[in-house]
Amino acid sequence: MTSLSQRQHISVLIQKAVDDGACQAKACEIVGLSVRTLQRWKQDPACADRRLQRQQPPHNRLSDLERQEILALLNSPTYADLPPSQIVPRLADQGRYVASESTMYRVLRQAGQLTHRGADKPRQQRSRPTPLSATAPNQIYSWDITYLPAPIKGQFYYLYLFMDIFSRKIVGWQVFETEDSERAAELVRDIYRREQVRPGQVVLHSDNGSPMRGALLQNTLHQLGVRPSFSRPSVSNDNPFSESLFRTLKYRPLYPRKPFASLHQARCWVDGFGHWYNTEHRHSAICYVTPDERHHHLDQALLVQRHAVYEAARAKNPQRWSGKTRNWSRIEVVHLNPENHQNRACSNRENLLKLAA
Repeated sequence: MTSLSQRQHISVLIQKAVDDGACQAKACEIVGLSVRTLQRWKQDPACADRRLQRQQPPHNRLSDLERQEILALLNSPTYADLPPSQIVPRLADQGRYVASESTMYRVLRQAGQLTHRGADKPRQQRSRPTPLSATAPNQIYSWDITYLPAPIKGQFYYLYLFMDIFSRKIVGWQVFETEDSERAAELVRDIYRREQVRPGQVVLHSDNGSPMRGALLQNTLHQLGVRPSFSRPSVSNDNPFSESLFRTLKYRPLYPRKPFASLHQARCWVDGFGHWYNTEHRHSAICYVTPDERHHHLDQALLVQRHAVYEAARAKNPQRWSGKTRNWSRIEVVHLNPENHQNRACSNRENLLKLAA
């Protein structure tokens, strides 16, 4: 039974979870309510709590002997290293039915044995990277390494590419014959000098490759006052800007269809690509200005001019316009791994779980 104040508090929490995108039925289930009970509380806040105080046990519950038999089977040498999802079909192939998969999991949980079964490492839950936002150039860099085909089959050149996620400008690159953190540290120091970065100004985001995690690079970042940020292992979506840039690079019409003949040829091609990308390519995500224009704060004047052109065109021929002109507003904030609507709903779910406990 719950008091009036407790019911009001629960109702407020459930409503907050629903407002943030959670399912009302699921939120009620977490705190042990039916949707009908919540509706009754809202219709008559002063009504008594008419939920049953005593829970009736199911008539078909397992007996103690049946639980012991299931547990003995699960812990037998044949099945001790297998989860119930693997045990159930094996028993069915033998013409045996002992219990459902969910029942086996429940028996293990009640016995305190619901742990990883097997010699392989259990899966690890990894939290999303810290959300980051850039409002100006030289605040957040993203970098990665991609392979470029070399003359010998199975060997590659390695393209190290650093970009500013706010302006999308390639702020540094180099092609090497090896993949290590020493090369990356050299590039970071060079970018630091050319961009006149101050200590504590830049966050450098990357994936979890060994060059990114190397001690020499991490020491260099610490000396320069650059804060590192990392993706989750094997999650390319956590480093979307570099992945998108590599896709643009490798799908350029002029990208060689045959391996690069030499390291010098690879560097010359990437140099040409970098010049085109920074100074000629109108990037769709930054309102079709070039990365150089945005990096040097020239994009605002260009976008204002475009807006004026469209307004003048509508004033000259108003019958051709059924609504507003195209939106040429500047993109003021660029987010890296932002916290989405679902994350807020999950946080409210955790609050409901605490309340239910």
